Amino acid sequence: MRGILHRAADSSGDFLVLTHGASGNMNAALLVALADELAGAEVNVLRCDLPYRQRRPNGPPSPATAQEDQEGLQRALALMKSEFNRRAFVGGSSYGGRQASLLAASHPAVADGLLLLSYPLHPPGKPSQVRTSHFPELRISALFVSGSKDSFATIQELEAAIELIPARTELVPIDGASHGLAKPGSAAAIASKIKEKFLEFFA
Repeated sequence: MRGILHRAADSSGDFLVLTHGASGNMNAALLVALADELAGAEVNVLRCDLPYRQRRPNGPPSPATAQEDQEGLQRALALMKSEFNRRAFVGGSSYGGRQASLLAASHPAVADGLLLLSYPLHPPGKPSQVRTSHFPELRISALFVSGSKDSFATIQELEAAIELIPARTELVPIDGASHGLAKPGSAAAIASKIKEKFLEFFA
């Protein structure tokens, strides 16, 4: 596992394993800002690269190695559980969040909750190709954050999709945001809003 640990001042608190989207890495501005925000609120955060990104610095993941990416998240969670003994959360942006949700669907005890940023509900322009087959298997609370101008899912599409999840859910819309959620220079403000919603939802 390759990552950066943002340790809270009181490290006895909850922890979050946070990862990136398909074209990015753990150093995305929003992920860095969010990890700092949460660590300041006593949530320990491991900001990490998925296995495919560890193998090569650029390029998208392959569907053939998605299982390896889920296993990478599972290893990261196990590592954090050995260090921190409070509640475990996992998630990330787009592809990373989707892999976290797939892992949670097949291994319900792996975490206590999901943070899904810009969940890629379907490929842009292909609303019939929804990625929700595992939603009915999710048994842990899930907090979704999505932009109102996200080409991978409209707010209305996501609202309908999360009805498939039998656990507690909430969708936080970010007005005017696209798939990346934060425009240049706005990462800190968006991260602060996500932090507040995270603390409220998982209180």
